[in-house]
Amino acid sequence: MIYTVSDRIFCCSQESSGSAQTQFLMSVRQFLKKIENSNDLIVIDKPVDVNYEVANVANALSGKTVLFNHIKEYPDWRIVAGMCGERRFFAQDLGVSISELTQHLAKSIDSPPEPPIVETAPCQEVVREDFDLNELPILFHLPQDGGYYIASNVVITKDPDYGRNMCYHRMLRLNANQFTARIIENRGTHTAMQKVEGDLPIAICIGVSQAVHLAASMSPPPEIDELAVANALAPTPLVKCISNDLEVPAEAEIVLEGRITRRFHQEGPFMDLTETMDITRDQPIIEIDVVTHRKNPIFHALLPGGLEHKMLMGMPREPTIFAEVNKVVKCTGAAITPGGASWLHAVVQIDKQSEEDGRLAIEAAFNGHKSLKHVWVVDQDIDIYNPHEVEWAIATRFQANKDLIIMENMPGSSLDPSGIHVPGQKSRTAKMGLDCTIPWGRHPEEFQRGSYGNVNLDDYLPGD
Repeated sequence: MIYTVSDRIFCCSQESSGSAQTQFLMSVRQFLKKIENSNDLIVIDKPVDVNYEVANVANALSGKTVLFNHIKEYPDWRIVAGMCGERRFFAQDLGVSISELTQHLAKSIDSPPEPPIVETAPCQEVVREDFDLNELPILFHLPQDGGYYIASNVVITKDPDYGRNMCYHRMLRLNANQFTARIIENRGTHTAMQKVEGDLPIAICIGVSQAVHLAASMSPPPEIDELAVANALAPTPLVKCISNDLEVPAEAEIVLEGRITRRFHQEGPFMDLTETMDITRDQPIIEIDVVTHRKNPIFHALLPGGLEHKMLMGMPREPTIFAEVNKVVKCTGAAITPGGASWLHAVVQIDKQSEEDGRLAIEAAFNGHKSLKHVWVVDQDIDIYNPHEVEWAIATRFQANKDLIIMENMPGSSLDPSGIHVPGQKSRTAKMGLDCTIPWGRHPEEFQRGSYGNVNLDDYLPGD
């Protein structure tokens, strides 16, 4: 049975009596309140199983936020899925329009304010030093998976040179107190590991605000603190961990405090962004020391290869594309497209001022997102979020012999199964840019669509 009843969902959201932290607005629970009011929340009261069933149901309801109230064998937990699956969810929570979202994200990287540190926080309402990771409702998503995986968590570490870093690492549960995690070589966490002797302290946060998710996804320069970026997007107070010197979002639902060790275990297979299965590798083992969580905790389950995965990977690359294109031409929008696995394809909108603007925008877009494979550049009258309008621009404004740019043997994405992948080397690919703007020197009127007038159909059709 599927229904929505706000009093049953949110009756436990203000349990820290006497604590100012309950007034913070950016949290999973406050987001759920907002989308319940806009009829975008589906609540499922039927008991569901973490083995495939939760993932299958959430996938069938793709595009909606789904709250599972009863988890088989986990009576104290609820699971939410889909909260990051739509662009409008981010815009709604951050209080901006969809068209303003890219520029809003771009501005957040500019001198973001340091987050405040609080003494007590909802994420530490329950502190468990005696725990078993098997008590967490971690999903088995697909029969092909290597085991029970967390894909929604943001990971916080500290680099000795740059300070705090926040990012994503999928986590495969190994036993009662260990995970193994996919840690990509020469990225933030891996780089920090090379600078310290012994274990690297880590905090794994599950169930965080939209602002924290976006900041963790944006990959700003290493000297910029992603938690400060989250605080620029929306107020994001932090609290000190119990067992180490890290700070975590005070409103997180669950925090796993631990250490990345120098020991390794096989990790994978696991479905990646392109909906193909990633390979098995030896990856670092993470030891968990302390588990903290809110009362009546909500576990965020993110489906690998699903809309949330695609949105969090792709949308935060739009500000970097926007910024790079703006260096050479007047850019008015950038969108990573779901058809390109929200990673390999983008549409860039420009205010064309000269004949070379389309070519310049293509080259800049590839600089703004190094994994980008194909890019379309369009005029301001094209809705970059509407694939039909983009295709119409290709059909009516593009000539392959003049407007097509092909770049051979370029650095590419390891996620593209059609690329050239050599172990220990950067993946290689061919890249393509299409200038789908109105040809320079032609009359714009020749390329405009006709439009019919609006009518009130109630004046013409019979009533019910």
